[in-house]
Amino acid sequence: MMLITRILVGGMLAGMLTVAQAAGLTIEITKGSQTAVPIAIVPFAQQGSIGNVKLADVISSDLGGSGFFKALPEDDMLTKPSEPERINFKDWQVLGQDYMAIGQVVGNGGSYNIQFHLFNVHNGQLLMGYRLTAGANELRRAAHHISDLIYEKLTGRKGAFNTRIAYVTSVGRGNGKQYMLQVADADGYNPRTIAESPEPIMAPAWSPDGSKIAYVSFHTKRSEIWMQTLATGQRESVSSYPGINGAPAFSPDGSRLAMTLSKDGSPDVYVLNLGSRSLTRLTSGLSIDTEPTWSPDGSSILFTSDQGGKPQLYLMPASGGKASRVTFQGDYNARGRFSADGRSLAMVTGSGGGYKIAVMDMASRTVNVLTEGNLDESPSFAPNGSMVLFAANRGGRSALSVVSTDGAMQQKLAFESGEVREPAWAP
Repeated sequence: MMLITRILVGGMLAGMLTVAQAAGLTIEITKGSQTAVPIAIVPFAQQGSIGNVKLADVISSDLGGSGFFKALPEDDMLTKPSEPERINFKDWQVLGQDYMAIGQVVGNGGSYNIQFHLFNVHNGQLLMGYRLTAGANELRRAAHHISDLIYEKLTGRKGAFNTRIAYVTSVGRGNGKQYMLQVADADGYNPRTIAESPEPIMAPAWSPDGSKIAYVSFHTKRSEIWMQTLATGQRESVSSYPGINGAPAFSPDGSRLAMTLSKDGSPDVYVLNLGSRSLTRLTSGLSIDTEPTWSPDGSSILFTSDQGGKPQLYLMPASGGKASRVTFQGDYNARGRFSADGRSLAMVTGSGGGYKIAVMDMASRTVNVLTEGNLDESPSFAPNGSMVLFAANRGGRSALSVVSTDGAMQQKLAFESGEVREPAWAP
């Protein structure tokens, strides 16, 4: 665990990295914000070897990729101070920077002491100072935590850089194809395989505390919903009824699992109590009702249905009852997902002959289409609601992308080989 100690906090609220690379992963900014705030993350001074992790690069990539900040390239820096008294703020004012951060990393017998300071360049005010202690394998996590601290200080909103994502990747072709459910840092680094099968794996869903993942597996040659504890690897089958077992979604308190089953005929939405294993059917009829998701307060369930003739999103009480239609713009709206505060709804919308990611404001019901692709799918909000993770098909290959909720910034996480689909951002 990282040890975090606040040492000083000030009182003020307040070129982008184009490509970052690591083994097997490329992060590419495909669309940048013209209103991003200039910030310089000066390379941290190092005492002793810390491997190939450059904390300033990770922080710059995090902040630059958020759409709110434009990180100054290291090559454009006139000086690279690591101590407050060595900063000449006029140098950074000339470079057009609003904020800057400096830091140091010191080895300490297998762990590292990290210190950083954040300044307002215009008046030289110290806004924040922190010390952290991290193990050798926690340096990227420490950098993401620093990014979160800076982001929250300057925007007033919690960051989501020190979080995780789940996704399904596949490699090979035909009978040699292999599917893997993986969990990685929010920027795609440090992937870990959770489940692997020569048969499809689909629809990963996080428990609200991030300790478990439910997913659909076809390893028995038919669909089955499994639930796995990440810390131990222990897994259990929770739904293996005849027909479709799909689209699992945890309730906000983690006690129930909404899902799609076709055991009684047409695909319908059911809720499974994970304690008693009792099953409740919420929808019925000839329509296809699928892709359930819970409202943040747990009182309602949103789902996709073709009961009106074409796929649209509907909302109904979590205890059952009448469903009301939510989406009316366009011929196709599906795979709805709420932001954590319930104010926004991400979805796949049929637009101009293609499928794009859109966000609806729940108060005004205004829809903003965020992406320009033709086969974008599986949107998932960041925990702070500022970004949407999704799968994008480009040139016949599926990869992960992230777009800001105003559509101003978009970046692609391209893996060295295989296809990547079905992303889900952890709570």
